[in-house]
Amino acid sequence: MKQSIKHALNYGLKGIAMGAANVIPGVSGGTIALITGIFERLMDAIKSFNVKAVKLLFKGKIKDFANHVDLFFLVFVLSGIVIAIVSIARLFEYLFEDYPVYIWAFFFGLVAASVYYVARRIGRWTWQVIVSFAIGTTVAVVISVLTPATENAEIWYLFICGIVAACSMILPGLSGSFVLILMGNYQLLLDAVNDLRWEILIPVVIGGGAGILFFAHLLSWVFKKFRDQTIGLLSGFIFGSLGILWPWKHTFVETFDGKEEIIGYDWYIPEMNVEVSIAILIILIGIVSISLIEGKAMKKTRQGN
Repeated sequence: MKQSIKHALNYGLKGIAMGAANVIPGVSGGTIALITGIFERLMDAIKSFNVKAVKLLFKGKIKDFANHVDLFFLVFVLSGIVIAIVSIARLFEYLFEDYPVYIWAFFFGLVAASVYYVARRIGRWTWQVIVSFAIGTTVAVVISVLTPATENAEIWYLFICGIVAACSMILPGLSGSFVLILMGNYQLLLDAVNDLRWEILIPVVIGGGAGILFFAHLLSWVFKKFRDQTIGLLSGFIFGSLGILWPWKHTFVETFDGKEEIIGYDWYIPEMNVEVSIAILIILIGIVSISLIEGKAMKKTRQGN
């Protein structure tokens, strides 16, 4: 009994760490899972939701079903993730309201460092990888410069946000919340979590569940066949998207049907003052944070080999 409680607390704490990472743009929940040693087990548990699991459930073999899908492990990890997301979302709401430059500076440092650490996973820089990197960069620049992301609360778009964010959450090196920023719905979902707006959350959760089940199977196949090209594409996408996170920009907003939407940005280089100095220090803290996280992840990977 004591051993079960110890394991439950251990899984819950690791889930909390993953949930915290998923809320912070630039930090990948998959990376945290790798650091804490549960990544492979988590992928195996997700992939176990298959035809056999459905048959066991419908036959009423609950114990066999729980063992097959590693239910004890999943429940406490997912509980930790939910607890972290709900609690940290409230903190971020306050920070975005009162300290926008500082919070964006931290995110900018996280993501800038992520470009290097994602790209270094590439085994060999062939011309296909370079092209993939260029495509990813171009797509991200188009999104961030030509057509800035705006909120979209349509059910179909929320479903897609759930799919994409969930897939990126379990992919080491790519942040799910960062992807939501690019898609324009990060702030919307942050507010939805705080206000329990189920009409927003339910489509995202359904999309996320479907995305994780599908992506857990797809991830191993894609990485086996096109590993370097895939990482090159992701690296370019992250690199080209840094403009969205640049702390010093004026946002152009227009009102459509009573709702404000971002239509453009005006980036600028700030004059040096106390606020800018603090922001630069925070950028460096973000870079160091990713360096420490990725360093531990690489150490964990080497120990496992």
